[in-house]
Amino acid sequence: MSDQGADRASRGLRERQQRVERDEFRAAVRGLLMAPLMSSGHEDFTAVRRHADPLREWFARETGWILHVDREGARLYKRPADLDDATRGLRGYGRGRYVLLCLACAVLERADPQITLRMLGERVLTLAAAEPVLAALDFTFTLGSQSERRDLVAVCRTLLELDVLQRVAGDEELFVQATGDHADALYDVHRGALAGMLAAVRGPSTWPPEDAPATLEQRLHALVDEHVADSEEGRRTALRHSIARRLLDDPVVYVESLDPQARAYFVNQRGTMAARLCEAAGLVPEQRAEGLALTDETGSLTDVAMPAEGTDAHVTLLVAEYLARRPAGDEAARGAVPVPDITDFLRRSGERFGRYWRKSAREPGAEHELAAIAIERLEKLQLVGRDSDGVRSRPALARFSLGEAEIEPVGNARRAQAELGLDMP
Repeated sequence: MSDQGADRASRGLRERQQRVERDEFRAAVRGLLMAPLMSSGHEDFTAVRRHADPLREWFARETGWILHVDREGARLYKRPADLDDATRGLRGYGRGRYVLLCLACAVLERADPQITLRMLGERVLTLAAAEPVLAALDFTFTLGSQSERRDLVAVCRTLLELDVLQRVAGDEELFVQATGDHADALYDVHRGALAGMLAAVRGPSTWPPEDAPATLEQRLHALVDEHVADSEEGRRTALRHSIARRLLDDPVVYVESLDPQARAYFVNQRGTMAARLCEAAGLVPEQRAEGLALTDETGSLTDVAMPAEGTDAHVTLLVAEYLARRPAGDEAARGAVPVPDITDFLRRSGERFGRYWRKSAREPGAEHELAAIAIERLEKLQLVGRDSDGVRSRPALARFSLGEAEIEPVGNARRAQAELGLDMP
């Protein structure tokens, strides 16, 4: 082989290696965004550990988030940019379940390497009874009813998903039903993952009682407030981190949602920021006058995919199209759409599409639950907002202003394709 051919081969090999490294780094970034508390068994952990140093540098520079990686797992200490976003949180969780989750973690911190579900419940019960503050807030937990046992099981399943617990034996559902002495489950406790559960700048136990924040809003801010250097560069870095966190964590960032200082920075820098974030995370920027969204064409980098399969996803898409298609001259289009209007639309839609929905969605009155599900999903995607008057469309909803769907039997579709000379699998 000539020297020139050897150089081309060497250059081609280096380019392939660079592509592999870039794709692996991107997979690691995406994996950490979706699973910030990542166990060693996660499919992306090998890539995260291999690129640990550049990942730490990238997240620190772009978002201000700290990344810890060891052989047992990885923890990206994400912190929300918007503490007032009520659409975030674990599915099916209310304040009661969050209290149980905190109590369960406190019990596990003091527990042996293995614990049973029943023992966990009894210790949570004892710990809750010893906290007069919880009693003053009317929090009660007795394990005496199925609903309370189901709440505890929901907490355990959350900890199982996060690999804080690993099931050794047993069945949680039997515990909920409380059927016999074998209605229990045995877990291993992974202390490394447990230690990474709280992503706070300052732990809540570090405040003296007389200095502890009083209200929920004060507590949230006290947990995550970070030091900002008293300089122009420090304030500019804090603004950049805050906007980058929202771009990576939120479906869309609207200009109107930013304060004047952040708005000025965002308008001037959003193109450059979007390019850097998209390159590292494999996203596609969508810039409009109203704001900026970093979209994922694979649909895997989201908690609420749209469009997606299933009745709830289909109903959500129908409601999005219904709200987006409302005539510009319609008085309701400029204000809120009453929830009963959406419910009535879904009742009519059920007559047309119901045969494709799950059985429970076809029951009389199911449109009320379907409307609530669709509105909640659209609100999480920041496509709509809610107030006392109803549901208000937000600018990004316009992308769902589609035409009426035409549904044809498979046989008709095949004949049409055959007439056009097209192949159909």
